[in-house]
Order: sequence, then structure tokens, then C-alpha cells
Amino acid sequence: MQSFKRLNTLTGWLVFAVALFTYAMTVERTASFWDCGEFIACSFKLQVPHPPGAPFFLLLGRLFSMMSFGDLTSVAYWVNMASVLASAFTIAFLFWTITMLAQKLLGKAERDYTTADTLLVIGTGAVGALAYTFSDTFWFSAVEAEVYGMSSFFTAIVVWAAFKWERIEDEAAANRWLIFIAYLTGLSIGVHLLNLVTLPALALIYYFKKYPKPTFWGGAAAFGIGLVILGIINSGIIPGLPGMAFAFERFFVNTLGLPFTSGAIFFTVVFLGAIVYGIIWSARQKRVILNTSLLALAFVLIGYASYMQVLVRADFNPPINENDPSDELNFLSYLRREQYGSRSLLYGPVFTARPIDQKQGAAMWKKQGNKYVVFDHQPEYVYAPGDEMLFPRVYSSQQNHPALYRQMLGLAEGQKPTMGDNLKFLFNYQLGHMWWRYLMWNFAGRESDEEGAGYLLPWSTDQNAPDLLKTNKARDNFYMLPFILGLFGITFQYFRRRRDFLIVGLLFLFTGIALQVFLNSPPSEPRERDYIYVGSFYFFAIWLGLGVMSIAEGLRNVLKSDVARNGLVAGIALLVPVMMGAKSWDNHNRDKRYQSVDFAKNLLNSCAPNAVLFTGGDNDTFPLWYVQEVEGFRRDVRVCNLSLLGTEWYIQQMKRKTYESEALPISLEFDNFNKGKNDIVPFYEVPGVKNGIDLKQYINLIKTSSPAVQVPLTNGDMTSILPSSVLFLPIDKAAVDKANFVPAALRPLMKDTLQWTIGKKDLYKPDLIMLDMIATNNWKRPIYFSSTLASDNYLSLKNYMQLEGYAYRLMPVAVPGATDGYVNSDIMYTNMTKKTFWREFNNPDVYYDETYKGPPVISARIAFFRLADQFIREGRKDKALEVLNYSLKVIPDKAIPYDQISSNYVRFLFEVGDNKKALEIAEVMATRADQDLTYAKSGNGRFGSPDSDLYILQTIVEACKEAKQTAAANKYEAIFQKHINAFG
Repeated sequence: MQSFKRLNTLTGWLVFAVALFTYAMTVERTASFWDCGEFIACSFKLQVPHPPGAPFFLLLGRLFSMMSFGDLTSVAYWVNMASVLASAFTIAFLFWTITMLAQKLLGKAERDYTTADTLLVIGTGAVGALAYTFSDTFWFSAVEAEVYGMSSFFTAIVVWAAFKWERIEDEAAANRWLIFIAYLTGLSIGVHLLNLVTLPALALIYYFKKYPKPTFWGGAAAFGIGLVILGIINSGIIPGLPGMAFAFERFFVNTLGLPFTSGAIFFTVVFLGAIVYGIIWSARQKRVILNTSLLALAFVLIGYASYMQVLVRADFNPPINENDPSDELNFLSYLRREQYGSRSLLYGPVFTARPIDQKQGAAMWKKQGNKYVVFDHQPEYVYAPGDEMLFPRVYSSQQNHPALYRQMLGLAEGQKPTMGDNLKFLFNYQLGHMWWRYLMWNFAGRESDEEGAGYLLPWSTDQNAPDLLKTNKARDNFYMLPFILGLFGITFQYFRRRRDFLIVGLLFLFTGIALQVFLNSPPSEPRERDYIYVGSFYFFAIWLGLGVMSIAEGLRNVLKSDVARNGLVAGIALLVPVMMGAKSWDNHNRDKRYQSVDFAKNLLNSCAPNAVLFTGGDNDTFPLWYVQEVEGFRRDVRVCNLSLLGTEWYIQQMKRKTYESEALPISLEFDNFNKGKNDIVPFYEVPGVKNGIDLKQYINLIKTSSPAVQVPLTNGDMTSILPSSVLFLPIDKAAVDKANFVPAALRPLMKDTLQWTIGKKDLYKPDLIMLDMIATNNWKRPIYFSSTLASDNYLSLKNYMQLEGYAYRLMPVAVPGATDGYVNSDIMYTNMTKKTFWREFNNPDVYYDETYKGPPVISARIAFFRLADQFIREGRKDKALEVLNYSLKVIPDKAIPYDQISSNYVRFLFEVGDNKKALEIAEVMATRADQDLTYAKSGNGRFGSPDSDLYILQTIVEACKEAKQTAAANKYEAIFQKHINAFG
């Protein structure tokens, strides 16, 4: 027995070491895209990230950041290492969990273990743990500063502790383990809420131990109690306690006339006092269950207390302070994630529904004077009969979602979805595309790293596949061996230990399918969401490990020697995770990958000093926050995120100085943009202002809530309107000349008024605030728009914009015909060749996935394309050639394959006289496009976009014709015509 325990412990630490080495060698050295830049910046200075926050994660991240010892460029690496260490511990606890379950399947006391038994149990745990180590989704989360690696650690240790508790006979000692589990659960709330969904299944472990003869209804009751505990923590504690505190707060302030926070303090003291009294009383009365329950609640609250960090830091109003949860009102909104809205789960409207009425919902409170007052109510929309259904899956009417629903379900315009359509979307897309596909990515193999890529089957081959698909580093075929092992493990556990099968099965279900049902995915996402279901893959890895025992048992009559059989099976099965690790290393190795941060620096360096820079989504904002907050780079530029500019707290933050950046020129007051105010300013053309409205005057009318720009709503309230599709802004030429930013060649084109047609469309709050800044600024500060923004975000002002790199600068002059802005070639040349960073972007050994081939590459290649085009227009062909060669040097095809933008280089290279390079690029791109289109026509799959490939071929053909390259033109024309009929 001692030898088994020692070997079990040592092997657990060995798989921990393997995981730690793997993740430490492949960890990203700086801030990855998506939320990582925000989390690193918030960890470094203990700021407040997006709701519902991750305070415990940030506290640990802050400790790890201190390992940089003042080297600001290594802060990101050390915060990433927090995920590395947590993920390695996840693997260790997974190993020990699998070996505990394997011991149950073995059905022997530890003292009776033979060498063969030890080999089998240890091999089972090692195979399952190492397979999960090298699984696609978990490896991805393990090497970046995201919450999912640490969240998986809490899931792993809680499940391990629950099975450990099950083995303890001494009740007092066992109860301490329950309290330990409660404490871990409380801590996990400060990382991510995923761990909570394990509670209903863990309640069954408790039931099966306490009741040796379980019944169906007893198990159902235990499961129900687990759901109740989940509900108490998720709704009763996390937002519930702050909600009750606010109810006391309103009573103390509004009724008793006491100062702010008095009610919250009273509630906190009474609530904690009641728990302490209950613990003492139950101990004295020897009420064991009650005492253990109250202690467990207390320890959940101790763990949950990490959220005090949010309140404390928000009160200091740091630069990143999302939702400003510094008081009871905002803190409650922060915990409820009100910023993201809600989704109907049980009953609600479908995507074709339109509101026919509106009712008052929950009250919205604010501080006014020395009281809390209701300033508005949440809207509750009423829909016509037939526009709502049970269990609505096809519900979203945002963006292009209705068109996607129709496309997926074959619905005509105006046709309402049926329950059949609803369920078809659930099974085909939500469960099939958004969960099953991800499961198979991890345990069967991934087709490529293109968004929407499928999984590989054992018989999937590279025959007829395009070269870029064959060489795609994320194309890893595991021949379904991990998946088959998992199926064996499921079957084996089902027939041998149905109680454990039920527990693991429910854990697998709740962290996978049930979670997908709860999240109710819309028909498109900004990126692949496999990381959400990492818990589901964790529990499948348990079955994968148990599959080793299943095979060994199946070979019992073939190989009579237990030692030989178990050793051989475990040894061969270990080749599965070895294969997974070997195949997946190249597409998970983030060493020497810096372009997320370099992209942020390039975007900031596209701006003049003291600029205002409008950005859009996460990937063109969070890396900028990171380089400003952590590395102190270009803090004079105020990054203004349009996704957040529709919130009152963010607008307030933009109105104060931060670092070297002065407050933004926003004239509207808080009541003009408070929650629910001017969220949408509908277009409502007024005949008297058809010729346009003065922007400054219009903003002032909005500010004063003038009836001149308001109309009544059906409920009697008034709403601001946009009375004209034409806006104009008088230009202060003296101020412009003093700022000296208009080139001399453009000065004659400057008029007295900037006038443009914004369009007959509604304004959203970010649009209104941007217009306010433009009107109030009077050209004192440079205003820039990131080139990554959607077309609507430019406010139809593109012809008044000057491209200076990765960003457009708003100018008081328009160039005729410059519908996509005009290029200042001298400024842009300096910005793109002297002020840019390209670390390792030309290294073919560095892995760049689709995210890195997005904004960083597209922004750069478009910028170089526009700059070269402008130099050619100016007759400066030597400069154009220099720019093209520089672009091909820093972003070469060998590292980042040519894309649709690159096809335009062919024409430019012909024009500047480098026919050889032009023909080389044309041949490479045309060959790839031909391969992609041929592959798509074969029905074997799709790689790339047919529209993009046809555009590439057409562009190359036209460029060759213009350059009188007849032979090349004919060759590529033939390829183009071969495919145009099939896809055109």
C-alpha cells in the first residue's frame, strides 16, 4: 500500500512537471489578444476589468507581476506564468482524481495491490492527465493571462477534494474537507463562475456516501439540493447580498435620513453577526449538520470577500475602471453584468418579433442630493401573440443575426420560425457547431485554425487539399484515438461503477451541453468559443484515462500475465498523449510572438501628440490599454473605445485627465447621457432643417433638452431626435492655422464650413458623444479613427479624413473623390517605416493564428498598399518601390501568407518596374487560389473564401493585362474562367 501511495504521489508530481515544462516553454512572452491585455494591465495596477470581474485572479496576477523586478516589458510574461502554474496544478489534480476513480473500478483494497494493479491505476491516471495536458483548448488557455486556466484549477481541486472526502471515514475530519471545498468555491467566484456548475453533481457524491442504499428519488432530491445551493451562491450570494444591502441602504438613507453607506454597513454587521452567532450556537447545541453548513457558508463568504478589492480600487477611480463599481448601485450592476443585457431562456421573443408596447420594469436608482431617487425604469417590451415561444433559441435580432438565422434554417424574408426551426438550430448549431465540434477538436483532431474549421476523422487525408491547408500548423489529426479511448472509458465506468458514471456524466453535461443551453449562443460570435467548455473536456479526459482500464480488461483472456498486459496497455496508451503533444506543439508555441503588442504600438504611433483615438472592439483596445498602463507607451494618446462610449460611467471617465492626456472635449452633462438617456437618438426629419443643422447648435439643444429637437413617445416621455441628415460645422480657420496641421497643398481646399451628409439613420449614444467632441474640440486636439473600425463608426466623414498609418485623422478639409480618405504620404511614410515595430513578424517558425492574421496584418498591408498607391499617384515610384519592398520584408509570405490585400501589390510592382517580383507574387497567389477553389468544388471541404480567391485571380489578371504581360494574363485568365462559373 505504501509503495502505491508513494508512486501515486510521485507520478502526480511528474505529470505536473511535464505540464509545467510544456506550458512554460510555450507561454506567450507578452500580452495576447482579446481580454489578456486588459487582465494584465488590471493585475499590474489592481484596476477594475469588465464585469463581473476576477478580483482573486488579479490579486494573484499582481503577486506574479512583482517577479518582473521593475522590468515593465516582462510584467506580461509573469502574469501569464500565473496561468501556467495554475494549469500545471490542474493536471496534477486531474491525475489524482482519475487514479481515485480507477481504484474504485479495480475493486480492491490498497493493501492487496499487486504490481500489475499499480501499473494499471498509475497508467490510467497518466494517460488521462497527459491527454488533457496536450488538448487543444486547455493548452490554449494555459499559456495566456486569461481566467480559464485558473478556473480549471479550482474545478480540478474541488472535484478532487470531493472524491477525497468520500474516502474519509472519520466524520469530523470529513467535515473539514467539506469546509475546505466551500472555501475553494468562494475563492473560485473571484476567478470565474464555471466552478459553480459542478455543485449539483458533487451533491450526489455526498448522497451516495451518506446513504449506502440510494434510491432514484433520493438521488433526485440530492441533485435538487445541489441545484438549490448553486442558486443560493449564484443568485443569493453574488448579486443577492449586495442587493439586500442596497435595500437596507435605501431605507436608512431615504426613510431614516442617515448618511450614505450607513444601511450597507448595518446590513453587513448584522448579517455577519448572525452567521457568527449561528456557528457558536450550533456548536454548543452539537447540531453538526447546521454547524458544518454555517461554517461552509462562512468560508464561501471569506473566499467571496476578494470582491472587496473591486470596491476599494474602484473608489480610487483608476484609469481602467469598468462600470465604476465604487458604490452600492454600480457594484450591484457590475455583479449582475447588466452591461451585457439578458437572453431569454425559457420563454421569449424570436428574431422576427418586434415590440408592440413597452412597460415599466425594474426601477433605476441614482444618488440625488442626500437621497436615492428613481430616475427611470428598465424597459420591458410587449410582443404580439405568436412572436414568442417556449425555449427560444432563435432569438437575436442584433446585427446580421436575422439574416444568418434565415440562411441556416432556409427561411424566406418575413417567414416566422417554428418550434421545429428552433430545435434544428439548437441541435445543428448550438450543440453541433458550438460544442460537439469543439469536443472533437480536442479528441479527434482539428482541420485548421481558420474560424469555423471542422474536425478531422481517421480517414481524413491531405489529398487534393491546398498547400496552405496541408501546412497549416493547427491541422492535427489524432485519428480519433483519444475520443475512442474516452468512449471505452464511458462504457467501462457505466457497467462497473454506475454511481461514479452518473457523477462524472453530470459534471460533463453541466460544463458542456447545459452550459451551451444556458448561454444560448447567437448565430455568430466574434471568435471561436471553445474555451468556455474547457470543463466539459476536463471530465471527458477522466473517461479517456479510464479507457486504459477498459482495454486492459478486454485483453484479459488474450494476455494472461497481468503485469505484461497492464504494462503493455498503459505503455501503448501513453503514445496517444505523446502523439497529441508532438502534433500540437507547433500551433501552441507562443514563444517569440509579440505582434499583439507591436500592433498596439504601431496604432498609437500613427497618431500625433495629445491625440484622441477612437477604437472599436477588444483587439484594437485591450492591447493599447496594456502598452499604456504597463509599459508606459504613448500615454499622451487618449484611447476612446466606442463599444464602451455608450455607457455613462465611461463617458464620465473620458471627461477627466489621465496620465499625460487631458480631459476629452465633451460638453454634454451627466444627465444628458445617464443610463437610459439618449441611448438612441432616432432620425426624425423636420421640414424646416432640410438644408442641415449647425452641429454646435444641435449639441447645445441636446444639452438643454430643448423641445426643438425632441418628440413625445407613446408613453408620454420625450426623446431627442436627429432632425436632419445634413450637419455642418463652422471652421475656425485661425485655430486651424495656429495648430499648423493642414498641409500647404490642401490649404486652398479648406472652406469656411465643414458640411456633410451623415445619413437618414438613428444616432446611438457613442455617435452623439463623438459628434459632441468634434463640435467642442475646435481642432485643438488631433482626433483619429482607427482603421479597424466598422464603416458606420466613421460618421460618414471619411472624405474629411487623412490616413497617417493605422489611423485616419479628422481634417477640416475634404479632397474631392477621396471617399476612403486621403493619404499624407510624408507623414505616413515616417510613421510606417520609422515608428513601427515588427518583432519576429518575419519569422516562419513563429505561429500566428487567424487572430494575428486579422487586425495586425490587414491593417499593416492596407496601410502599405495605400502609401505605395499614393506615391505612385505622386510620381514618386522610387518611394513606392521602397515601401513595397519594406512591406514584403517585415511581413513576408514565408511567415504570413499573402492575402487578398497582397494581390494589389502585383499591379504596383509592375508600375514601379519590378516585373520579376510582380510575376513571382502573381504565380504564388494564383496557384493558391486555384487550389482553394478546386478543393471547395470537390466537396471535401473549404479553405479560405471563394469570393476572396476569385477577387485575387481577377486582380492579378487585370494587373497583368495593364502591364502588357500577355502570357501571364492568359494563364491566369484561364484559371479564373475555370472557376467563375462555379462560384460566380
